[in-house]
Amino acid sequence: MEISLKVLRKDKRFAKLIKQYEKPTMAWGNRSTKNVFRALVRAIVYQQLSGKAAATILTRLIVLFNKQNTPSSKLKFPKPEEVLKMDFVKLRSVGLSGQKAAYIQDLALKFTDGTIKHKTLHKMSTEEVTAHLTQVKGVGVWTVHMLQIFTLGRLDVLPVGDLGIQKGFQIVYKLKKLPNAKEMEQLAKNWREHASVASWYLWRVADGNKVKKIKVIVKKKK
Repeated sequence: MEISLKVLRKDKRFAKLIKQYEKPTMAWGNRSTKNVFRALVRAIVYQQLSGKAAATILTRLIVLFNKQNTPSSKLKFPKPEEVLKMDFVKLRSVGLSGQKAAYIQDLALKFTDGTIKHKTLHKMSTEEVTAHLTQVKGVGVWTVHMLQIFTLGRLDVLPVGDLGIQKGFQIVYKLKKLPNAKEMEQLAKNWREHASVASWYLWRVADGNKVKKIKVIVKKKK
């Protein structure tokens, strides 16, 4: 990450942000791929739900695959083979929609039949990983980008489909409107190989701007 910060500091916009915000707490660099299945199941569960509701469903899902009265600290996440054997109705019983339950079963099937080669993801480029994992129903490009940043620790991910990233670009580069993917790629060309770290700062900027707007609204109400 230090190399990424060194590169980003060459851009006066990011040099200012690096001084303004704390360093990213994540440890980037290729990490183990053993949690890919878990990360994708979680992503599917969380789609279009509030964090609280999704967390409840995910916990119920995990409990479903453990013995009754197992302490929460000892709950084990199910393996793809276990998910594949689970009755569809029981999967739905934890609060999953029929579509999400089908997505999770499809994910489990593709992990067990070799369609998804998760153990060799570290040998693939970021583009190859994206193409490989989006074979799974319910797993889109944005989901894979998040997985590559937060689970696989890839340094060169630029999630152009993320609204926070788009807003971050708009604010940092003082654009009149939200940029499209091509425009963001062009703006990022000097630090493209370190886009994950840059994205972390773009998210901070977008979040900070959101807080400012809320404060303005509150002041107006007063």
